[in-house]
Amino acid sequence: MPGRNQACLTVLLSLRKKYILIVRFFFHYPEPRYPEPGGADAAALSAGPLREVATAVERAGFDGLSLSEHPVPGARWSASGGHQTLDPFVALSFVAAVTSRLRLLTYLAVAPYRNPFLLAKAAATLDLVSGGRVTLGLGTGYQKSEFHALGVDFDERNHLFDEILDTLPMHWQGSAFSYEGKHFSARDVIARPRPTQGRIPIWIGGNSALSRRRVAERAQGWMPMSGSSQLSTTARTPTLGSVDQLALRITELRATAAAAGRDEPIDVVYSYGQGIDVALDEPDRHRESFAGLAEAGVTWIVISGRTDSPAATVDFVESFGATYLAGR
Repeated sequence: MPGRNQACLTVLLSLRKKYILIVRFFFHYPEPRYPEPGGADAAALSAGPLREVATAVERAGFDGLSLSEHPVPGARWSASGGHQTLDPFVALSFVAAVTSRLRLLTYLAVAPYRNPFLLAKAAATLDLVSGGRVTLGLGTGYQKSEFHALGVDFDERNHLFDEILDTLPMHWQGSAFSYEGKHFSARDVIARPRPTQGRIPIWIGGNSALSRRRVAERAQGWMPMSGSSQLSTTARTPTLGSVDQLALRITELRATAAAAGRDEPIDVVYSYGQGIDVALDEPDRHRESFAGLAEAGVTWIVISGRTDSPAATVDFVESFGATYLAGR
């Protein structure tokens, strides 16, 4: 029955279009990759000045902008496809100054690299100056050489991460508190100003059962790592698997949160992949993919590209906005 099949297909596409309206999009500032150690410093902004890129991202209809963090990555990792980054808190503060509505996401900040109160103060300051637009994406980290360079014990990273999850809300509440950490002692301290949001949303990265349990019990979002098995091995996290497997994990995560007595929504962020010309290449296929991710429970999709010039980046952003974000 061709007519009936066509009608069913129309209904399915209509439903999937509605799912796309639920999903929101971050643009991730392209990260410079140096084929050899010691690349030129100017490459840090080779994708374009932050002012120009951020305003184009907002104008194109994106919902947020994200930046990653590697303060001092290993030279071998950099030379074999790794990347450098700007400081996410400094750079996102500049983005906040030239935009008015974009969410500002650290995607992700390596929490154990910092004293928890310096991390809390940086996030609270950014939230205050941006008018309450910060989402704090955190991870435990995976580069041993970077941990060593920063003087942080790699084997303590999970313990330190849990201490940070304990202390961030205390710091942001604006009243006196005490906390005894592994390497610090906070006795009757108080931190102000409070973040504009009161409590900054915390999203946790990683595919492990431990990461998902932390999200279910203590965070407002999950940032699973998509990509190849080689990338998962490098990042010391299990492979994410198919979209169907992702949907199952999202369902389990939200059920665990509900069982723990939490009734707030939990966001899920999916990185759609760099180097894919989603602005021009087979848009219907990408729309279907976005809809499938939304149906799986994803609420935010991160988009980026391997652009290495201001003109290419702005063209990518504008093309994506015109193709996927117009009329939402």
